[in-house]
Amino acid sequence: MFCSWLALPVSGLASPPPSETVPVSSRQITNFKIGSDQKRFGALEFVGGLEMSSSNALFGAMSAIRFRVDTTSFLSVLDTGHWLQGSVTRDPQGRLSGLADVTVTSMMDRQGRSERVKQMMDSEGLAFRNGQALVSFEQQHRVDVYPDPGFAQARPVASLPILIPKSALRGNRGLETVVVSPAGSPLAGATVIVSELSVDKADHLYAAVLDGPRKGVFAVVQKDPFAITDGAFLPNGDLLLLERRFSFAEGIGMQIRRIAGDTIKAGAVVDGTVILSADMGYQIDNMEGLDVVVLPDGEIRVIVVSDDNHSILERNLMLEFRLIP
Repeated sequence: MFCSWLALPVSGLASPPPSETVPVSSRQITNFKIGSDQKRFGALEFVGGLEMSSSNALFGAMSAIRFRVDTTSFLSVLDTGHWLQGSVTRDPQGRLSGLADVTVTSMMDRQGRSERVKQMMDSEGLAFRNGQALVSFEQQHRVDVYPDPGFAQARPVASLPILIPKSALRGNRGLETVVVSPAGSPLAGATVIVSELSVDKADHLYAAVLDGPRKGVFAVVQKDPFAITDGAFLPNGDLLLLERRFSFAEGIGMQIRRIAGDTIKAGAVVDGTVILSADMGYQIDNMEGLDVVVLPDGEIRVIVVSDDNHSILERNLMLEFRLIP
């Protein structure tokens, strides 16, 4: 069962926050490896990508992204406590060409206020579940439930018990990932959370299945120096985890790890195969968000986005890969 709040009186609350239309300029990325026409990288084939910018200062800081069933429109959460909605456009070859209809809206907190204090609304993860948008937050560790549709003008209607002791979660390395498994998978539609870099006594990353027959805390083997930033389930129930690293000596790096779905359950320690690895010789940045998109013909695409931290030294990227059968 999840915790919920009684409806609060409207008097004294701020009006629902307005949405701002955000113009976005995009430059196509045709090669993933810099200076190379190589297309296949591990278990993935590079399709194309975008480098995005906007004159609106709200654009950026993308922490998670989820595509709708139409495979074109998407919802993203920014770690500044904002929703970002839009859709992707494609060129005649089917490659990403830009973003359209982009809007940004400040999230509302539990009291119905438009909250812009990062420590309270450090949104990091996003998932869709049966008419709900689930958002995980760091610092004030929680998973809040928003109505979907209607999330942009609504306060959370509930909060999910996260099962992991909050005292075990690091302030800025907490609940980075929230994902919902396929109904026909071993997890039977359960919600799963994974921490970025909060570890147990064995130095494994804290994670939990929040409901269903496999409910309980489990652990993910840490791949030092990487930290987990997002994840998404494949249709067969396997879990893809996006991981990034940063050091002044080696610079930035990213990898995607595939965890077998049937290994995820209470008490387990799970690990998997790295299916993609990249460093500064590739078109990457501070990679934060990942989603799995299934096209009408059944082809599986993996889309990753970066968080520019609103810094001129970082870029907003969207990269698309085809999962090789």
